[in-house]
Amino acid sequence: MLYLIMLTYRRPLAEVDAQLAAHRAFLERHYDAGHFLMSGPREPRTGGIILARAASAAAVAEWVSEDPFKQAGVADYEVVGWRPGMAAPGWPLDAAG
Repeated sequence: MLYLIMLTYRRPLAEVDAQLAAHRAFLERHYDAGHFLMSGPREPRTGGIILARAASAAAVAEWVSEDPFKQAGVADYEVVGWRPGMAAPGWPLDAAG
């Protein structure tokens, strides 16, 4: 199943930026593990988006709890489960796992 993890910054960008290196290391660990498929900042920069693949919402909740942004209290999270039913040519539906 795919999960859209939407982050909304709740602290000033200076506090967010202080956690950015640790947050990127967190992202890299989950990319290496095959959990995260895409990520990036929102425009305007009010938060970020992560597209994840997981067996359960509980797994995603555990990952979110490890995010330095979460631990430092600089971001709020909304997690939306999603099972694609259609895809453009070249985008595999089996990405949902």
